[in-house]
Amino acid sequence: MNSRERVRCSLSCGIPDRIPVALAFWEEALPAIPPASIGGAIARHFELDVRFAEFKPPAGQEGFLEYLRGLPRDVHVGNLGQLKTYHEWGYHPEAAPAGGPLNAAQTVDDLERFVFPDLRDPSRYAGLAAQVGGWHAQGLAVAGSPPHLGGELFEMAYRLRGFHDFLSDLKVRKPLAHYLLDQLTALTVHSALVLAEAGIDVLLLDDDVAMPTDLIISPATWREFFKPRLAGIIRLAREVAPELLVFYHSDGNFTRLIPDLVEIGVNVINPVQPDCMDGQKIKQEFGDRLALWGTVGSAWLWDRGTPEQVRAEVRRRSQTLGPGGLLLAPAYDVDFAPARNLVAFLEAVEEYGATTG
Repeated sequence: MNSRERVRCSLSCGIPDRIPVALAFWEEALPAIPPASIGGAIARHFELDVRFAEFKPPAGQEGFLEYLRGLPRDVHVGNLGQLKTYHEWGYHPEAAPAGGPLNAAQTVDDLERFVFPDLRDPSRYAGLAAQVGGWHAQGLAVAGSPPHLGGELFEMAYRLRGFHDFLSDLKVRKPLAHYLLDQLTALTVHSALVLAEAGIDVLLLDDDVAMPTDLIISPATWREFFKPRLAGIIRLAREVAPELLVFYHSDGNFTRLIPDLVEIGVNVINPVQPDCMDGQKIKQEFGDRLALWGTVGSAWLWDRGTPEQVRAEVRRRSQTLGPGGLLLAPAYDVDFAPARNLVAFLEAVEEYGATTG
């Protein structure tokens, strides 16, 4: 199997020739890790099974991008793609809780005056289909995420409104919440259709709706405000690309939403953090309908653990959650993980991930 066949097989709950691998659900270039420190395993980084298609940033960001490029390499400012989006939306997390551009809105009329970023500009996705086709020609799977502000619906809305204000909207100012979510859904539908038409294999949808122990909002609130909108996004994207695989990400424990996610057509969930969710139990209940992407390690393991502990974790996840319906990846960001732990992860996937031969 090539990478594309491998990913599509496993995320469709089939059994591939080996368990596919990624380092996140976005492109991890790992620029701070010198190749010499990785040794022979550097080749495995470039043999990851998934590539990620992205919209281009808007015009007029040259000064901002130049500032980011000029920062010292030991200054960590977060994911570059996310920071570009913050700038585009006028969101200033450093000014929280009043950092959202819609923080002062009191009525739907106030929301209507907000000018949303123009994601319909064809220059934002010019060449996307050719990029996807080029990766496919190399036998690689391609995933793509709509441009967003940390998440398509819940996270985007609370960043625009402010966290506490948006939670209040969901309870006592419902017309504001519905209006804002309708606008965000429309933007997401447009971007999802662009990605589907470009030929991606996996549509990445994400919203951190959970804490380590449970959901941030009740299942009833999620079903009222988010489930029908998410279902509509998936349905419309599949009208363009019927074979499209749909991925849903949330940090924390979102176990209570899994039956609903399966119902509306989600194929794979991420990151299934093992200190928050029981991957084996999920596998037992939904294994023929739902794949897992991630599952490997805690934040402590990646940043403070030993290579031997990382290898043991990969072996455990491979043996208990594989071989089919699994894409192995860190369940937490690896921004600060030492190179030796990433090497151990990649080598262990190669050692324990084979399913044939």
